[in-house]
Amino acid sequence: MLTSVQKEILQTLINLYQSSNGKSIKGEDIAEVMARNPGTIRNQMQSLRSLGLVKGVPGPRGGYKPTIEAYHSLNISVSDNDSHVPIYKNGIKMEDISVAKIEFTSVPQPGECEAAIKVLGSIKDLNLGDTIRIGPTPVNNLGVIGKIVGRDDMDNMLLVDTTTIRSIPKQTVGDIASRNVISFDKKCNIKEAAVKLFSNKIDGAPVVENGKVIGVFTQTDLVHAIANDDEDKTVGQLMSSEVVIVNEDLKIANAIDVMLKNSISRLIIADNNQTLIGIVTRTDLIDSITSLDEFPIITE
Repeated sequence: MLTSVQKEILQTLINLYQSSNGKSIKGEDIAEVMARNPGTIRNQMQSLRSLGLVKGVPGPRGGYKPTIEAYHSLNISVSDNDSHVPIYKNGIKMEDISVAKIEFTSVPQPGECEAAIKVLGSIKDLNLGDTIRIGPTPVNNLGVIGKIVGRDDMDNMLLVDTTTIRSIPKQTVGDIASRNVISFDKKCNIKEAAVKLFSNKIDGAPVVENGKVIGVFTQTDLVHAIANDDEDKTVGQLMSSEVVIVNEDLKIANAIDVMLKNSISRLIIADNNQTLIGIVTRTDLIDSITSLDEFPIITE
């Protein structure tokens, strides 16, 4: 049975090891984080080594590393970096920190649901009252949004009062894409482009040459053309060539990240040769997530 001090040392070691990308951690670094005497840390490390929870690394760059048993003793799942579950604070992803475990204290009453979050990494920058977003998780694409109402630094736990619990479907963008895509020829004039956007009630479309995507033309481009007296120019001259193109096998959860990172409202789907396949809009993604008949959503 580990003492509270040993648990704190082990948790601090794992946090530092996590943020160092697998480098050995010196006892002095652990002592500094815990505000304890380095001698005390060294003495406790001997006990933790004898329990098989810590291994020593000799040499000038040596120190300590946690063993798999150390993770198990603190109820932390061991997984590779690709399986880490991110935490966002104020919409910004927190570095060197991830979720190891989520336990819901209750779910029958969504408005009163709380979640106990086991965190891998330092939680010192997560404070009571902060609103955080967690996920998606790698297996079921679960996402959680809520406010921190409790924090246990010793066990690296957060208690979150959830406002939203959502499971993102495992479908791909190809599963929900519109295949009958409205597109522009690069020689299309501005008036024809305006008519096409208006009549089809869309705010943008890809520009295609010989079946391949070469850009995108939007209502914003149309407005700029009129404002700059460029009505005599073609779609090809006014389009944006920096178009985000994705493969149809891209998962919906990843598609959402791509849209957010690029601040765009549509994803153009093409094959490896840039041949147009389909298009997915922000509305399509929202509809795929919020379909109550297929995917569960719990909100306050």
